[in-house]
Amino acid sequence: MALSASLFLRQSQTLAMTPQLMQSIQLLQMTHFELNQFIELEVEKNPLLEFATNDDGAAGGDRFGKDELHITPDERTERDSGDTATFDPLGDVYDSTTSATGERMSEQLDANFENVFPDDTAPQRADAPELLSQWKSMPGGGEGESSDGYDLDDFVANRVTLRDFLNEQVPFSVHGAADRLIAQHLIDQLDEAGYLHADIREIGERLGCATADVARVLDSLQQLDPPGVFARTLSECLAIQLRLRDRLDPAMAALLQNLELLARRDFASLKRICGVDEEDLIDMLAEIRKLDPKPGTSFETSPSEAIVPDIVVRPAQDGSWAVELNPDTLPRVLVNQTYYATVSRHAPKNSADHAFLAECLQTANWLTRSLDQRAKTIMKVATEIVRQQDAFLVNGVDHLRPLNLKTVADAIKMHESTVSRVTSNKYMLTPRGLFELKYFFTVSIGSAEGGDGHSAESVRHRIRNMILLESPDAVLSDDDIVDILKKGGVDIARRTVAKYREAMNIPSSVQRRREKRAMAKVSA
Repeated sequence: MALSASLFLRQSQTLAMTPQLMQSIQLLQMTHFELNQFIELEVEKNPLLEFATNDDGAAGGDRFGKDELHITPDERTERDSGDTATFDPLGDVYDSTTSATGERMSEQLDANFENVFPDDTAPQRADAPELLSQWKSMPGGGEGESSDGYDLDDFVANRVTLRDFLNEQVPFSVHGAADRLIAQHLIDQLDEAGYLHADIREIGERLGCATADVARVLDSLQQLDPPGVFARTLSECLAIQLRLRDRLDPAMAALLQNLELLARRDFASLKRICGVDEEDLIDMLAEIRKLDPKPGTSFETSPSEAIVPDIVVRPAQDGSWAVELNPDTLPRVLVNQTYYATVSRHAPKNSADHAFLAECLQTANWLTRSLDQRAKTIMKVATEIVRQQDAFLVNGVDHLRPLNLKTVADAIKMHESTVSRVTSNKYMLTPRGLFELKYFFTVSIGSAEGGDGHSAESVRHRIRNMILLESPDAVLSDDDIVDILKKGGVDIARRTVAKYREAMNIPSSVQRRREKRAMAKVSA
């Protein structure tokens, strides 16, 4: 068969991953914080994009109407093209101050502030001239200026850090310039928990001093508050605190040297090593529980971030559930078609300015459509999750149904990857609490009665409640938990129960029996 070149005309459909399509996919998995940062960057780059704001600066302006975000870009273009000549966004703001209408409105509203207090014609003497001078030196505090630059955060006291707290105590415990230099270097080597992980020999070589001098300064620093700071190990941290309480006897020192046995709850070996009976060991353990293993964490300055829900679920009047997007997490972006129409009239057709405006308009319209599609997709996924987990919202965790991404994707006619992106880092506020959307997707555990499966999360919840309610004389083993669950209709293996128990940091039945009996004796 001879080989020859030929031409064929073929028609096919393919999906091209354009940069805009890739960014639309990325918008789905962004949190509202990341989304706001992305939109702020787009607004800075695109002159046709602007945030919808009220006259008071709040998001979502009455000037544009509540339904402005639901208008398509084509409808907005058609609407704005008819009143381009009559609507001037800058003229409406500034012309009212000079027109006759503005003067007449000012008279009707009594907006003349020239003589507000006619009796106070003489200048008043300030009661505190030094405070007045400080106020005038602040941003926005001068005469004739507004107080918009005044920020109360400027007057809030900073939180004291661990290093600041220690530096205040160093002059009272460490004397001499050389010793204070060593102390400052040791303070800089502390971690967030207050531990010192540096080697004192290396510190001495680095500073050019003897190791004995570093050890002497370190011993002085270990007497500072909070107790246990500058420790190099957990045993040393607990020993410092016990020494300050005058509770570091030989038995306690032996206990601190065998903390690994305490972690394994091997109380029989601890009694033999420490040379104490069971009652004394219980007292020693109670004393250790009062200590702080991480003395520096109370000075942690990292701010706690509050989780803002993306979806809010409320009971409806008809007995169903009302699912709505949280307006605080929805960015409101508008395309200024009026500005585009005004500028494009003065730009030549084939110029670079006209091409730049056309590109900005296309990008702005794409962004508004992508944000609208993102909100609709989140609503579809959230609504289907609420429909699937209705029993959980009514009765609690025990009735959480097994659910996977494919079930939700098939119900809303979308791909599983889309549902996965939507549920990433998104939170839902329900009457049962605040949950991540991923929380509602759990594997299924078979039913012993042949009915519907059980959610793994609900099974873990049952195991946790069983262990919390057990008594010291009737501690449940993994086999006992399996039998109880099978009587309740859950077909589960013993190794699965052990895996769930270890994942929840719950010790074995032998260790729980020792702890519960020890706690019972302490409380008695």
